[in-house]
Amino acid sequence: MTLSVDIRHRLGAFSLEAAFTSDGGVTALFGRSGSGKTSIVRIIAGLIRPDHGRVSLDETVLADTGRQIFVPRHRRRFGYVFQEARLFPHLSVRQNLNYGRWFAPRNERGESFDGVVDLLGIGALLDRRPATLSGGEKQRVAIGRALLSSPRLLLMDEPLAALDEARKAEILPYLERLRDETRIPIIYVSHSMAEVARLANRVVVMRDGRVETIGAAVDIFSQLSGPLAADRREAGVLLEGRVESMDDRHHLTTIALKTAKLVVPGQAAAVGKALRVHIPARDVMLATARPEGLSALNILDGEVLEIGTAADGTAEVRVDCGGDTVLARITQFSAERLGLRIGLPIHAVIKTVALEH
Repeated sequence: MTLSVDIRHRLGAFSLEAAFTSDGGVTALFGRSGSGKTSIVRIIAGLIRPDHGRVSLDETVLADTGRQIFVPRHRRRFGYVFQEARLFPHLSVRQNLNYGRWFAPRNERGESFDGVVDLLGIGALLDRRPATLSGGEKQRVAIGRALLSSPRLLLMDEPLAALDEARKAEILPYLERLRDETRIPIIYVSHSMAEVARLANRVVVMRDGRVETIGAAVDIFSQLSGPLAADRREAGVLLEGRVESMDDRHHLTTIALKTAKLVVPGQAAAVGKALRVHIPARDVMLATARPEGLSALNILDGEVLEIGTAADGTAEVRVDCGGDTVLARITQFSAERLGLRIGLPIHAVIKTVALEH
């Protein structure tokens, strides 16, 4: 299923211009607040009529200003999950979920009620009212309600933004199951690199109302110079691997990369499962000799591929570790003191606690 967006729109002094396609899986609209992400989703949903352009899903034209076509939102059959759950407070969880089914034609109902409840782990909540739920539980119910409307497309607009870190950690595994176990394409809006790195197949980077770049999540989040380089906090890499083993006693998981291995905290995946690991550049140290007596569990051998410098006195160093690239952000003074140069053998020291999978 292919979503195609090519629109131009003005909201007061703000000008929006975006063109991209989504071919299933999770496509993330990523960027800082005010970059135009939510406006695009509202146009896709039919909540805003674009000034110029076209939106289509496969052969169905949803909006075409040149041909004066605009399909109203209730006929698009899209599920929409907002920042806030927006559940009906006077209804139970079961009744909130069943409300979603009213919008699904009987002959086109996809996910079963029991299947959605199991997918999102909300079976124990069915007889409760929203006021008794945590933020993460409310969002899972809101997602379930959207799924039970049998949407052709699921729009998720900063669904975790209102949650604290504990609630985010609670709901992320369910979003991964949603991505992996359903065939519903998802447009996911977020300004959190950690969320997008974990969930997205494809990323559309937005800045000031424009699409800055588009690509696979692994490629987008591993750029040394590019649209994310300006935000030093977001610099890092995304690596793909498989779970090799788990240490039950210490609650650690070993991930096999192309040739190297990483140890990460937690046991969130089964042996053999493919997953991705986000390593922030700020949490990688470099050493020209293999260090000893450190608490860090991950020391990867490699060689320097690229060195970039910034006006703030930092240097970003790309290191090839057996086919996987790690990015380190250090001071330019440290780079000079280490004598870093292209091709130099180097050891990348990664804090285990810095890894997110």
